[in-house]
Amino acid sequence: MSARTLVTGIGVAAPSGIAVEDFWAATRIGKNAIGPVTRFDASSYPSRLAGEIHGFDAKEHLPGRLVPQTDRVTQLAVATADHAFADAGVTPGDLDPYRMGVVTAAGSGGVEFGGNELRKLWGRGANHVSAYQSFAWFYAVNSGQISIRHGLQGPSGVVVSDHAGGLDALAHARRQIRAGGKLAATGGFDAPISSWGWAAQLAGGLMSTGADPDRAYLPFDEAAAGYVPGEGGALLVLEDEDSALARGADTVYGELAGYGATFDPRPDSGREPGLRRAIDTALTDAGCHPAEVDVVFADAAGTKRLDREEAEAITSVFGPRGVPVTAPKTTTGRLGAGAAPVDVVSAVLAMREGLIPPTTNVELSPAYDLDLVAVRPRTASVRTAVVLARGRGGFNSAVIVRAVD
Repeated sequence: MSARTLVTGIGVAAPSGIAVEDFWAATRIGKNAIGPVTRFDASSYPSRLAGEIHGFDAKEHLPGRLVPQTDRVTQLAVATADHAFADAGVTPGDLDPYRMGVVTAAGSGGVEFGGNELRKLWGRGANHVSAYQSFAWFYAVNSGQISIRHGLQGPSGVVVSDHAGGLDALAHARRQIRAGGKLAATGGFDAPISSWGWAAQLAGGLMSTGADPDRAYLPFDEAAAGYVPGEGGALLVLEDEDSALARGADTVYGELAGYGATFDPRPDSGREPGLRRAIDTALTDAGCHPAEVDVVFADAAGTKRLDREEAEAITSVFGPRGVPVTAPKTTTGRLGAGAAPVDVVSAVLAMREGLIPPTTNVELSPAYDLDLVAVRPRTASVRTAVVLARGRGGFNSAVIVRAVD
């Protein structure tokens, strides 16, 4: 069995586009998709901006019976999986179903569906709560629905580690393939733009309260004051190289070459955060020297402490201004568990075009010694990319994506 795990299909659902080409057309030029919340009345909340997906009608993508059974996050996940499998040229029956699995990540599950059913519970009584609440809220339901729809009967699961979960899911999928699987569908999704989801995020104290969509989410900027939430995510089809070649895969976007994950020490321990070690571990796993890396897709938390920690980790590994750094998520908001898989899609598309997408609207603070790709895209040969993600509570993850000749 080949040691290489290849990306042979991609699908994305993001505020900047719900098809790969539309998404990339907006991302490559830094078109901002952040705006006022429209999915619920946010006028009484201190945070009123989000990255919303407009123009998505679940009835156009899912069987009619499935729509009332599922939360928006699952509807986005299933539709995106359809795109990814079509892109990979794989249909049920092409491969042994017991050697195909699915691993997704979720931060909170079906919060909009759950919130609506809670209103029924407290307003009208338990008899009015939908039976579908039993699974529609569950953070593992995306994996289940994708598995059923595409006949994936191999090892499957879900990862819950906040924003880091999307990369952790990719790593689990790669592990399944290395253990003998032929294919794994993997990625992450969140759709927290509802009153219940909003209240939960506000309780964390890290959301931006800015009113200007162009200046509300500003990682690595002197004016950074929190993040703007978004909805969506991405799904990737990963395959063992030998299996992909044997079936005649039409497209190979790149190799998932390395992974590292760590956990931060206690805030009062005096020890450094774990992000640097996660990067080092991923580089070692990929057999990659820091000088070989062409771009880093940053987690870009948007708060001064977290931005400083990330900037110090990047600088300690690659040197001051030692590698281009970008955070295209400034155009979409942070998509929870979906954010990092979307960055991985951006990374492989950057390799395809030879262009690093920009970090829109950010003015780099002099406190950070980073080579930030800001304002406009940068033409570059991109062969190796690092994608970073951090989750609340101390999760750190890094993956290495490498071009395949």
